[in-house]
Amino acid sequence: MSTFDQIPFEVEFADNPEPRCPCVLLVDTSGSMAGDPIRELNTGLRVLRESLSVDEMALKRVELSLVTFGPIKVRTNFQPVDQWEPPTLEAIGDTPIGGAVERALEILEQRKTMYRENGIAYYRPWVFMITDGSPTDVWEKAAERIQAAEAAKQMVFFCVGVEGADFEVLKKLGTREPLKLRGLQFREMFQWLSNSLCAVSQSQMGEAVPLTNPTAPNGWGVIA
Repeated sequence: MSTFDQIPFEVEFADNPEPRCPCVLLVDTSGSMAGDPIRELNTGLRVLRESLSVDEMALKRVELSLVTFGPIKVRTNFQPVDQWEPPTLEAIGDTPIGGAVERALEILEQRKTMYRENGIAYYRPWVFMITDGSPTDVWEKAAERIQAAEAAKQMVFFCVGVEGADFEVLKKLGTREPLKLRGLQFREMFQWLSNSLCAVSQSQMGEAVPLTNPTAPNGWGVIA
């Protein structure tokens, strides 16, 4: 990376030395998401941005990155909420979950390195994955990486399955049970994510943060 490439990061951190709360949104945009699912997903992403934007601490601390798969593509690098503009996603391709997870972990490690180089503290990062399918690539190595990172408290991995998702595989990816989305309640799901990230960003570093239960009555998710 050239000196020129590093300048925006240095200016960014100099202007805002607050601890960061990074979250990678890892989103399935394969062909099976066409129609209502992709439309509701796009609406949900806008809800996430709008909800986070009204929280003063989240504006300073939360950073979002969007990675889609089907094919795998980094749609947005890590950006603060007020600069993050979710693109309008289209459904196409297959479901390379293994490769998508590997890509998400790669950009997360790059961002953590950038924090350390600039003396910026950070909360445990989140990877929040949404899928409606079954992997069309090798996923076992990705699962090993997720589990090792979670065991070392290097990240938090959440997995949400839309109708049609392969929950037997999803249960083997991380260390917590995957959640099944109730219908197409993407907006409710992203509101929960926003509330959770706001709670983390307002906490002290290293403090355990209780999250609202998405599986409660009328919640957006159920244990698969």
